[in-house]
Amino acid sequence: MHELSITQNILEIALKHAQAANARKISDLYLVIGQLSSVVDDSVQFYWDMISEGTICQGAELHFKRLPALLECRDCGERYPLDDGTLTPCIQCDSISVAVVQGKEFRLDSIEIEV
Repeated sequence: MHELSITQNILEIALKHAQAANARKISDLYLVIGQLSSVVDDSVQFYWDMISEGTICQGAELHFKRLPALLECRDCGERYPLDDGTLTPCIQCDSISVAVVQGKEFRLDSIEIEV
């Protein structure tokens, strides 16, 4: 259900920027979503279709770009992907001291407007 509030925030941000650019229509929105963010694309799309109705965003296409999770070893600096969602030791030195450096993102990257 958190996708509803997320989608409402996306709409507010898009409308704010469109208004500043004197847009008459928003045609496309580009979203970046990390593998670990727990945001479900289909839910965002479902809520988008409902809440954008009657706004200059109605009919705008959502584009989802998924970023894979990336870990960094705190001991040797090696960066490696989190393949199956299971936290694994460093592939270089076998250390368990790792940090997530990519994969928790969720952002509106850009919008396309018609003026």
